[in-house]
Amino acid sequence: MSLHATIDRVTDRIRERSASTRAAYLAKIARAAEDGPRRAHLSCGNQAHAYAAMPDKADLAGTRKPNIGIVTAYNDMLSAHQPYEHYPDLIRRAAHAAGATAQVAGGVPAMCDGVTQGRAGMELSLFSRDVIALATGVAMSHDTFDAAVYLGICDKIVPGLIIGAATFGHVPAVFVPSGPMPSGLPNDEKAKVRQQFAAGEIGRDKLMAAEMASYHAPGTCTFYGTANTNQMLMEFMGLHLPGASFVNPGTPLREALTFEAVRRAAAITALGNSYLPAGEILDERAFVNGIVGLMATGGSTNLVIHLPAMARAAGVLLDLQDFHDLSETVPLMARVYPNGLADVNHFHAAGGLGFMIRELLAAGLLHEDVRTITGGDLNDYAREPRLRDGRIDWVDGATTTLNDKVLRPATTPFAATGGLAQLDGNLGVSVIKISAVAPERHVIEAPARVFSDQEAVKTAFRNGELNGDVVVVVRFQGPRANGMPELHSLTPILSVLQDRGQKVALVTDGRMSGASGKVPAAIHVTPEAASGGPIARLQDGDILRLDVPSGRLECLTEGFETRPAAHFDSSASSEGMGRELFRAFRENVTPASEGASVVV
Repeated sequence: MSLHATIDRVTDRIRERSASTRAAYLAKIARAAEDGPRRAHLSCGNQAHAYAAMPDKADLAGTRKPNIGIVTAYNDMLSAHQPYEHYPDLIRRAAHAAGATAQVAGGVPAMCDGVTQGRAGMELSLFSRDVIALATGVAMSHDTFDAAVYLGICDKIVPGLIIGAATFGHVPAVFVPSGPMPSGLPNDEKAKVRQQFAAGEIGRDKLMAAEMASYHAPGTCTFYGTANTNQMLMEFMGLHLPGASFVNPGTPLREALTFEAVRRAAAITALGNSYLPAGEILDERAFVNGIVGLMATGGSTNLVIHLPAMARAAGVLLDLQDFHDLSETVPLMARVYPNGLADVNHFHAAGGLGFMIRELLAAGLLHEDVRTITGGDLNDYAREPRLRDGRIDWVDGATTTLNDKVLRPATTPFAATGGLAQLDGNLGVSVIKISAVAPERHVIEAPARVFSDQEAVKTAFRNGELNGDVVVVVRFQGPRANGMPELHSLTPILSVLQDRGQKVALVTDGRMSGASGKVPAAIHVTPEAASGGPIARLQDGDILRLDVPSGRLECLTEGFETRPAAHFDSSASSEGMGRELFRAFRENVTPASEGASVVV
């Protein structure tokens, strides 16, 4: 199938926009690779330090065996990352079996947004992505690795690791997932309990029981939030092994996939004949494929921030119009909570990413001719792994959906367009996730209630102040103000208002999580209020209009543009929970539309 005209046009636009930055990037990684494996150029003293604790130090010092660096985001507070505890031993065994060696190069931080939602610690969350990139740089700076395997899954971790891997783009990179936890309490039932608690209908004991039944085991949370969107991206962008994303932890297939990932890392170093540097995989076609996957699955709004930052690290320049145009072209093929009732285990069982990639390739909506860690093109990712006699065998994946309530063909999708849209107007530019929003709520016009923090919204709700149609504005939540926290803790109370029959919307320069659901929310408003953006001029009672069909976000009250902007008081968010350490980040961060980054 020939490439769809819009996919071709957007890719060409990105390629032209990125011509000079991409050329400079490729020249940089070529210079880094031209001397061959850098380990050979270390002094004897340098090498002795690097190998001192290794039982097979003679292999490292005296042979040309590949040495694989492990960059790990392991901790045992994140359920998704707890399985990584024993991966280094597994990776070392797999490396030895492949005629290589492996060392843990370094660890990177991995915070849990589920723990910090609505708390001061959430104000460090987005910036943790850049800290992860910096920590990856420190790990890789020892310059002793012929390839790297990256262990990370959740919200900021994969984007941070990608930025680091792209910076060391001359080094081959393989990303290794650990998989989702088994299905627990259905996500829609959990959401119902949260709303009942927010409305005062049940006590905290029942809320806690529901939460514990939902988040109950090692593995990634099963809703289709940012963590699972990240896993989809790694497969669509050719950095996972095919079919690896959603295999549960602790299974023989999961272990075999990890062994195979290490074997591939050893095979694609510059010491052999299949050298495949990470920077060559991460081109404009790979990022377009990733955005197509984001739209087709109804993925997390957080990736609208992360993908531009990830791409910039590889010399590729994305903008919001690219996301908008691709969303207008790519059909929504999946219904996974919060866009439906199923979880990612149900999605995987219905045919999963292999079926989706097969369908999108057949429709001309993906670049087929990309480089991937398999050594082949994207057709490899329409296949799925089977375990035979302890070894991985890839077979053709599903050619028809096994559950059309969860996964549909590109020709008969759930919606003709993707899950995200761009809004602009006299309030600035924003994005909205519409895949879970009912069509009758795609236009909301109502008076504004303006708040400067999410706790004030919760107080107004408890006091019965949000009784009519309302557009809740939460400003001074952008990256320069307080690090751009997620405001997902507002979802239950806004859902209660909507279920009462009120017209409700959210407008904010902050973020919602990948669990953004049925309440229309114009997020990432740029320019943000702390930079004097128009959202800083809003007052209670202003009439706001959020209009998805026309792509507009506007204040209809005359004269609002000439008002003075409200002043940002940073005293409440500048100290405590480590926030004082990130002052330099807040002062130097780029706008959300450019990736909200301080390192790229």
